[in-house]
Amino acid sequence: MKKPARILLAVAFVLLACDCTHAGSLWAKRDKNVKRLYVDDVARGIGDTLTIKIIETSKVDNKGKRDLKKETSRSSDFNGELNIEDILEKIPGFTMDAQSSNELKSKADFKDERSFEDRVSVVVIDVLPNGNLVVAGTRDRRIAGDVQTIEVSGLVRPSDIAFDNTIRSEQVANFRIFTKNTGVSAAFTQPGWLGRILDVLWPW
Repeated sequence: MKKPARILLAVAFVLLACDCTHAGSLWAKRDKNVKRLYVDDVARGIGDTLTIKIIETSKVDNKGKRDLKKETSRSSDFNGELNIEDILEKIPGFTMDAQSSNELKSKADFKDERSFEDRVSVVVIDVLPNGNLVVAGTRDRRIAGDVQTIEVSGLVRPSDIAFDNTIRSEQVANFRIFTKNTGVSAAFTQPGWLGRILDVLWPW
């Protein structure tokens, strides 16, 4: 056998051996723990998770001022003559003056400013026919005997979800947030039972 023919035969044998060794490797399942380069990890279906960046700021500044004033003055003068002949021609006259005054002044000033920032991961619990996602999630924190519970829910449009699978709370429709603090410090931040009773009896 000529040398070129032997070389071609050896190359074909090597290629055939490699092909048999890695047969089906193009369709082999990837390791789920390895992040794929061109995979979209944004939440799309039921059971997927995403993170809501809660940035809620409310500021209320109401001022009201009202000045009302009313003055009334009446005067009546009667000389006593009735001009009724042969019966009663005249009675004692009188003069009457009456004045009234009513004045109201009121002023009200109410200010309230609150800020709440946090991050809560939620789960897609339903997908609407138009593709919007219904999400809900809960987070509990236990620190030094205090328990803080945060519950959020809302409606998310997939196009509003960022590339890092997060969304701002202001972009969540029907966004609801419920916070509850229990534990050691709760007794110091809420009025006692006697104080609540007194507030009902004497609310002013």
